[in-house]
Amino acid sequence: MSGDHVHMCISIPPEYAVSEVIGYLKGQSAIAVARQFVGRQKNFNGEHFWSCGYAVSTVGFEENKIRDYIRHQEHLDGEEDAGPF
Repeated sequence: MSGDHVHMCISIPPEYAVSEVIGYLKGQSAIAVARQFVGRQKNFNGEHFWSCGYAVSTVGFEENKIRDYIRHQEHLDGEEDAGPF
């Protein structure tokens, strides 16, 4: 994860719409962040944590390559967080 986006590799069963799953993940994680870091316990109206959009791609037979890419991004993001000095 970097400061402005998150990489995830998840499996979604065919009975669920991608938008439904993404909406659920965004909603639940925004509530968790508000509770943990803002101290809110109820009434999350008006909170804006995630942007409206998202990008999705199918993986298929390239799952290991995608997982390696995500791990590499995590490593790069860690280097950015450490700063230049």
